[in-house]
Amino acid sequence: MPVTPSAPVPIDVVIPDCCNTGVIFRVLLAVNAVLFIEMLLRSGGFHAGVAEFMQNSAVIEVACLGSLLSLCWLRRLIRHGPHWLQRIACAIVPAIVTAFVIRMIVQNANVAGNFPLPIVKGAVVAALLGAVLQYYLELRVRAYSPALVEAQLQALQARIRPHFLFNSLNAVLSLIRTEPRRAEATLEDLAELFRVLMRDARDLTSLEEEVRLCKQYLSIEQIRLGERLQVKWDTVDIPEEVMRRAKIPTLLLQPLVENAVHYGVEPARRPSLIQIEITRVFDRIEIAITNPCWSDEPPSGGNQMALTNIRQRLALLYDVEAQLTTLAVRGFFEVRLSIPYVKGA
Repeated sequence: MPVTPSAPVPIDVVIPDCCNTGVIFRVLLAVNAVLFIEMLLRSGGFHAGVAEFMQNSAVIEVACLGSLLSLCWLRRLIRHGPHWLQRIACAIVPAIVTAFVIRMIVQNANVAGNFPLPIVKGAVVAALLGAVLQYYLELRVRAYSPALVEAQLQALQARIRPHFLFNSLNAVLSLIRTEPRRAEATLEDLAELFRVLMRDARDLTSLEEEVRLCKQYLSIEQIRLGERLQVKWDTVDIPEEVMRRAKIPTLLLQPLVENAVHYGVEPARRPSLIQIEITRVFDRIEIAITNPCWSDEPPSGGNQMALTNIRQRLALLYDVEAQLTTLAVRGFFEVRLSIPYVKGA
């Protein structure tokens, strides 16, 4: 049964992540658009407005980027503080930075007479823009509310669990008399998998733990599918330290591996290979999962639901810094995932 959230999940941090590329892009676009329109209206002509904006764009960009960098640093200090403090910081910091930039700029006689805002007025405008943009970005996070994302994830898992649990228990029953040790190990893997399924979808885990969970899931499916399930892990190019320290969302890989098994191995009558490649490219973790595609049409239904859910979680956690792409070509279906390398303790 689908799960309907009764109340929104509270947001722990309301100060925007100004280190995030998506946040920087949105803020720069919004600030430049607002000031460009203001200068057009005040100058009374398009060409005059454009000329004034171009003349003062350096001041605008320096003040905006300086505010973003300051909030990026400050976020680490006050992210666990009260919400009112985080919101006030989003107004005060841009005001202080903008006042400082204007003061430095107006000391130059070449631009002092042309810059349209005195220090006090510039600080007030920066504070208002900071407050408005903080409110917008907070609303955006609530639009990707964890309550909605978790509800969709739980609805998807509710459909997966009975089918998977039934098959797994049947597989264990078939092993109890002939291979009791293997049956016991399978039940331990099953218990661990369901323990993780009950975890908060916003939690982060290590890449090493997520890979271990996928291997436990695959060992359960191996009993049911036998030699049809062939798996090749390629993690040679990623150091063990990175595997231990890299943080990724819980249950990010397992649903993708489960899709590969469901659509790439179950329909096959002969051995089918699932390839999982994990690499680190500069400050990013790249993951590619490839499985045979037994249909000319792209996978749909539950597969698309899982992919959509993961995309929503990535948008919530990483904004535009994470990508999930799919490609079906020459009888193979590939899911490629790229996320920032976030170090844990």
